[in-house]
Amino acid sequence: MEIKRGDYWLTDQKEKMDLSVIHSLLTSFYWAEGRSFETVKLSVENSYCLALFHKTQQIGFARVITDYCTLAYLCDVFILPQFQGQGLGKWLIQNVLNSDRLKAVQKFMLATGDAHGLYAQFGFGRLKHPEIYMELKK
Repeated sequence: MEIKRGDYWLTDQKEKMDLSVIHSLLTSFYWAEGRSFETVKLSVENSYCLALFHKTQQIGFARVITDYCTLAYLCDVFILPQFQGQGLGKWLIQNVLNSDRLKAVQKFMLATGDAHGLYAQFGFGRLKHPEIYMELKK
């Protein structure tokens, strides 16, 4: 899948994604600090991903962990700082949520420390029953 908007384009074709850019940027964010290149590579291989490009330069990314029908977890979303403020993050998220591959998904989840306002624009909200959710962190 490829979607174009002027000099910008999105793809879910993993062979076009630049793993070195993805790893470099992700590990600069609080949620992925310390991730190895191999971990990033495996996470991309085992997830649905969209990459955002400006001409030939990869400038954004989003990853979805999913079974493609009951649950999807949106994570690792970023836009290079110099390209922020142009609506590209919204465009990326909109295309993730509208992807034909994810149309059957019944529930999307995500975690964010600082982008609640962005995701709220797409209908995300606080958990209705946080008391039923658990986590195991290794």
